[in-house]
Amino acid sequence: MPTAPAVRLEPVTAENVRAVCDLRVAAGQESFVAPDAVSLAEAYVHEQAWCRAAYAGDDLVGFVMLHDTARDQGYMLWRLMVDARFQGRGYGRQVVDQVLAYVRTRPGATRLSVGAHQGVGGPGPFYESLGFVPTGEVIGGEEVVYALPL
Repeated sequence: MPTAPAVRLEPVTAENVRAVCDLRVAAGQESFVAPDAVSLAEAYVHEQAWCRAAYAGDDLVGFVMLHDTARDQGYMLWRLMVDARFQGRGYGRQVVDQVLAYVRTRPGATRLSVGAHQGVGGPGPFYESLGFVPTGEVIGGEEVVYALPL
């Protein structure tokens, strides 16, 4: 099996914002992550949001948004999505690895958290495979919080 190109994270800009908004998860995953346009709108009104487009070679493969502060709920992987055309190639794992590397450079960072909607095909097992563990916290009655100590 050929090795997937390395993922790089780039800012969302005027040049790529429409393409980022056009990314879609696989059928049946829509209830697990908000559309990227909604995420970008939320980022616009929350100064602690850090958004990046994920590229593999020349291909835009996904989007990630981080709650980028030690305050409030701390550093939290707010959104992660890999377009349906690029799932199953290890890109999500690479994105999380890069986010972890970034968070380790941030002031007061001791863990990275993520909220995961539950259900068949949900992202919980993916995060557990990366070493995240459930904290017992629940967001909004539907998202189980997982954390990874740094």
